[in-house]
Amino acid sequence: MLTHLNIQNFTLVDQLDLDIKPGMTVITGETGAGKSILLDALGQALGDKADGERVRTGASRADICASFDTSQIPAAQEWLQSHDLQQSDNPQECLLRRVINADGKSKAYINGQPATLQQLRALGEMLIDIHSQHEHQSLLVKDTHRRLVDEFAGQTELAKQVRLAFREWQSRLEHFLHLRDNAADVSARFQLLSYQFNELEQLGLQQGELPKLEAEQRSLSNAEEILRGSQQLAAFCGDDEQGLSVNLHRALHILRSLPEKSAALQTAEELLTSAQIQVEEAQHEIERHIDTFNLDPARLVVVEDRLSAIYDIARKHRIQPEELPAFIDKLSAELEQLQGGDAKLDQLAQQVAQAEKAYRQLAEQLSAKRTKAGANLAKQVNEQLKLLAMENAKLTISLLPLSDKPSPNGLEEVEFLISTNPGQAPRPLAKIASGGELSRISLAIQVITAKTSATPTLVFDEVDVGIGGATGDVVGQLLRQLGERGQVICVTHLAQVASKGHQHLQVVKTASKKSAESTLVELAGDSKVEEIARMLGGLKITDQSLAHAREMLAI
Repeated sequence: MLTHLNIQNFTLVDQLDLDIKPGMTVITGETGAGKSILLDALGQALGDKADGERVRTGASRADICASFDTSQIPAAQEWLQSHDLQQSDNPQECLLRRVINADGKSKAYINGQPATLQQLRALGEMLIDIHSQHEHQSLLVKDTHRRLVDEFAGQTELAKQVRLAFREWQSRLEHFLHLRDNAADVSARFQLLSYQFNELEQLGLQQGELPKLEAEQRSLSNAEEILRGSQQLAAFCGDDEQGLSVNLHRALHILRSLPEKSAALQTAEELLTSAQIQVEEAQHEIERHIDTFNLDPARLVVVEDRLSAIYDIARKHRIQPEELPAFIDKLSAELEQLQGGDAKLDQLAQQVAQAEKAYRQLAEQLSAKRTKAGANLAKQVNEQLKLLAMENAKLTISLLPLSDKPSPNGLEEVEFLISTNPGQAPRPLAKIASGGELSRISLAIQVITAKTSATPTLVFDEVDVGIGGATGDVVGQLLRQLGERGQVICVTHLAQVASKGHQHLQVVKTASKKSAESTLVELAGDSKVEEIARMLGGLKITDQSLAHAREMLAI
């Protein structure tokens, strides 16, 4: 639900900060006052094409922020979370922002983070549905028709299962066709991998063997120097005249014979005692090393030959020696996929057939649900169209089977067709319906699907074009019904519609010799009565029009 709109330096608006309430909000004003500015600004926040000429004269940029409450829109919350754009402190709030420079360039933000226009549009379709002659008109998109029918049928989960089943089928099919159509290449690849794998198996490289061999090779290569140094260390520690042990013993003897020792000398005695013990232990370890040290030139040859074999095969495959174990696992996995030949192809073909069968079973269930729901939806919409002064209009929901191949969305293409005159064949909405007719058709559809639609905010721009009197009153009642279920924003010139609003905003335009400015004022009480009276009787408000306005607002 749209909760707040802030507009700065956009067309005739200098600064506008507006709270949008739940229910039905009507926007009225004199012709030319700029009633559609709010919707135009909202369209920019939802990703419409930027236009530098919309920046207010004298300003360098326009700034539009729209806040939404997504607590009742799980799809929007999932989308934000999946794109890492959800606010951590308030995950149910979503802020869309668009900054448009006077040169026509623009920047988009979602919850303060840079975003693309495509992301704005994708998210915006989940948040709000604008019904007008603008490019944001979703009723002209076939995907919307299918979504509305599936939602009306209560089969959005089944539609999701159909899409998943289709992807599984196509994935298996692509794998099968690749193997079948590239049998010769696959066979050659299998032979090559088999040779490489056998060669690596014969090498018999064990896990952790390479670092052990390299350490042993370093030790054997420097054996004489290591042994010589070890012997020198042993002598340095154990020499009876000048060895470390002897000198430490002498130092301790001096300390212990002192008649009085300070705290520092006591600490020194403790440290030297510990050093004497550690030197003796070090000497024992060095002697143990000398006793067990193996000066084996023959073993060095064996180790170096083994390392050469490992290095050579790694170089042959253009990898580092330490990467060989992972490379062997990779070859093994690929071989497992390729082996089997014709038997493998037969097995894959069976899997493809099973996946296609599973998809078609689900898709046929969905088709049956759509057929039934489509007929019911069309019947109810046509009843609403009669109430909206379109007695001769007839909506038909076409479910055209896909002749070439099935799709992720099922076995048919769903499209709303309309006939507005007797004897006229149903045609697509975009080709036959005028702006005013399209708005009323949209209204009729939304009234019926409101209980099942996932979009909480509906916007109608001049929905009442070309109608009046009793029909206008019906339109107002229908919009109010929609508002009671969610949120409706309606730009109208009809008093019968405006009188039904829960919230009434009036566009006021002021002009001087230098500039013009439009502002929005929330009306209540007498000011609301006066605006309804103006809409009934023109600029001159009479006692009769005021009385009529009060009567309409009292209903």
